[in-house]
Amino acid sequence: MPVRPIVAYGDPILRRPTLPVTEITAEIQQLIDDMVATMYRAPGIGLAANQVGSSHRLFVANPAEDHDPARLLVVLNPRLLRPQGGALAAEEGCLSIPRLREEVERPRQVFLRGLDRDGRPLELEAEGLLARIFQHEVDHLNGLVFVDRLSPAKRDILLRKLRKALARP
Repeated sequence: MPVRPIVAYGDPILRRPTLPVTEITAEIQQLIDDMVATMYRAPGIGLAANQVGSSHRLFVANPAEDHDPARLLVVLNPRLLRPQGGALAAEEGCLSIPRLREEVERPRQVFLRGLDRDGRPLELEAEGLLARIFQHEVDHLNGLVFVDRLSPAKRDILLRKLRKALARP
């Protein structure tokens, strides 16, 4: 499975909402396989299609540190419903913003609807880390990155750190 380059923060594709997958083709299946390989190589626990330059509305995720294939999730056309359980602040990072992490407040629990890689309906209730992954990846698909969830002051500090990090060889 080929590994695709990860789009860096600042690329306009990260700001454009993605388009629904209307047909599951061989091209879509290849994109999914490439995204899984890219996510594992990075290494990461979630990856949205626009992070590899595709405008399709899909993401892959695996919260298992050992990349247990049984825990791999592929979600096409995801929709988040019913955030619950109050907010929880936790540190987040992003493969498109390497080496930087910041605390982000998100709902503790979510319900997600979409399709699996074969087009079958998928309904998942998640809390904790998995809920955070779902919210982070759906944000990407909606044209948002985690820094958009920070206060303006925190965002400015983080983006200054990013510019410094990118300036280093």
